[in-house]
Amino acid sequence: MTQPLRLGIAGLGTVGVGVIRMVQRHGEMLATRAGRPISISAVSARNRDKDRGVDLSGYAWEDNAADLAARDDVDLVVELIGGIEGSARETVEAAIAHGKDVVTANKALLAIHGHDLATKAEAAGLALRFEAAVAGGIPCVKALTEGLAGNKIERVMGVMNGTCNYILTRMESAGLPYETVFAEANDLGYLEADPTLDVGGIDAGHKLALLAAAAFGIRVDFDAVRLEGIERVTIDDITHAADMGFAIKLLGVAQLTGRGLDMRMSPCLVPLASPLGQLHGATNMVVFEGDAVGQIVLRGAGAGEGPTASAVMGDIVDIARGLRLPVFGVPADQLRAETRANTGAPSPYYLRMDILDKPGALAKIAACLGEAGISIDRMRQYDHADTNAPVLIVTHKAGRTELDAAIEAMARTGVLASEPVAFRIEQIGE
Repeated sequence: MTQPLRLGIAGLGTVGVGVIRMVQRHGEMLATRAGRPISISAVSARNRDKDRGVDLSGYAWEDNAADLAARDDVDLVVELIGGIEGSARETVEAAIAHGKDVVTANKALLAIHGHDLATKAEAAGLALRFEAAVAGGIPCVKALTEGLAGNKIERVMGVMNGTCNYILTRMESAGLPYETVFAEANDLGYLEADPTLDVGGIDAGHKLALLAAAAFGIRVDFDAVRLEGIERVTIDDITHAADMGFAIKLLGVAQLTGRGLDMRMSPCLVPLASPLGQLHGATNMVVFEGDAVGQIVLRGAGAGEGPTASAVMGDIVDIARGLRLPVFGVPADQLRAETRANTGAPSPYYLRMDILDKPGALAKIAACLGEAGISIDRMRQYDHADTNAPVLIVTHKAGRTELDAAIEAMARTGVLASEPVAFRIEQIGE
């Protein structure tokens, strides 16, 4: 009989429990697909006595997750603890040191320590897989490193945080302000304990850094991701965008340019008719553009027990089959340390501001843009009942450096009643 692949599962939250359920319910199917049985030998979590709704009686318990790595009856350690340091990092490093393969869903750990861990794992001839760390159940890492291996990837884009997409589409569909929908999302349990990980773009930025490494053969560089959250998006912005044929998304974009690696996670206007513009609710979408294949769109659930456990199990089955690939598709010692671009490619921008309702105010704003070399595509002043006039401007293509200079000049005019809000209009094929 073929020797089973024996798992040690570190972390028994939603995803860990989902993996256990999958093994218990689909053991025969998994064995058929993997070519060998998959079993669980031991588990670890902070609270041994918590009722998790699954039978754990057949598994050994380790109070210290890193001790799973030292067990003779564990071949593969599944790290589902989370966090950049502490127990999660110690467990992965212990597994590699003891010659055990690793599957993890920990995007934050890999975004910061991914190159070091990949180097150690590959030097030891071990697998380190992380499909579940990016976009939940969408097999985007596998698509990059296997299905699209014959392509030079030109751009990676995506909506990679379901909570932010839920907030923005809920604001749009219900006409509710950001603060109301934020509180609603929190009540539904969608937000992290630290909400800035979601609405500040950090969670999605971790994912973008990992995809960029796999797409371009570069070292993971989370610090190169320019982050801007959705906190300043108002219901008026969403309404104005829709009037112009756009939707607002927290969009991650990564591409190699003549200026270096450009990675940004920020609110953007995308065409309503595009796949990204049609994405609603807590769903994720990842878009790859390759020189041979063109544009590939992957859409699906970005979080939750079932989708994330599905991604974890996909990695486990590949390891059971004997598949051994470099962590990021290219051997870690060949990954380049790419130069960071100081700014993104020129693009149209959406500008929203309140100005004092007095003669010449709008002309001063237009002059600031003109002096920075930015031309105006559209401008609209909205009806108002007080002394401040809401103004919306859409520019032609402009560099972010020039736009920031124009905004700084506007602040010196004395006619602004509010700080301008600027969102990039991303050029996306429909």
